[in-house]
Amino acid sequence: MAASQMPPHLPGVLRSLEPTLNHFGYAAVVGLVFVEDFGVPVPGETVLILAAVYAGTGRFNAVVVGLLGLLGAVVGDNVEKATGFFARYGGGIIVIARFIVGLRQANGIIAGLSGLRWARFLTFNAIGGALWVAVWTSVGYFSGSNIDTIYSTISRYSTYVAVVVGVTLLAALGRHMARSRQTRAMT
Repeated sequence: MAASQMPPHLPGVLRSLEPTLNHFGYAAVVGLVFVEDFGVPVPGETVLILAAVYAGTGRFNAVVVGLLGLLGAVVGDNVEKATGFFARYGGGIIVIARFIVGLRQANGIIAGLSGLRWARFLTFNAIGGALWVAVWTSVGYFSGSNIDTIYSTISRYSTYVAVVVGVTLLAALGRHMARSRQTRAMT
């Protein structure tokens, strides 16, 4: 894509990370993903997505963004190898935790506390990291020069999505509470 076709700035709140990407380039991707996965609350996932958006507009290389994101994700979680629930479902949790803010950062710590062997953690962490990086790099890359339109659409409908999610969660909670009452009444 020609420089004249690239959006001049990222839209909305995404603009605040633009100077970081412009100044540090690929180092921002690997560095912030690494630090976030080590457990520090920084915008690693957001920078990964924005770097992929940059790749979609021709400013970065999508493969390099993906590889550096994977490197930061796996190494960050392995700095601190991170009780019964995790021991039983550890592999699945490690893969799924990639997609959950907060759990992604505590993943390695919990694995270490539960006594999960490092080789097992490394295997599942690499699988989860690869999936996480692939999803967000693809989303960002294919958003590319359409990021303004996508951001505007998401902003316009975000309230409706939040209401639907809230109602769904309340319905699930209500159902759970009703079942719990029914179980207690039967005993």
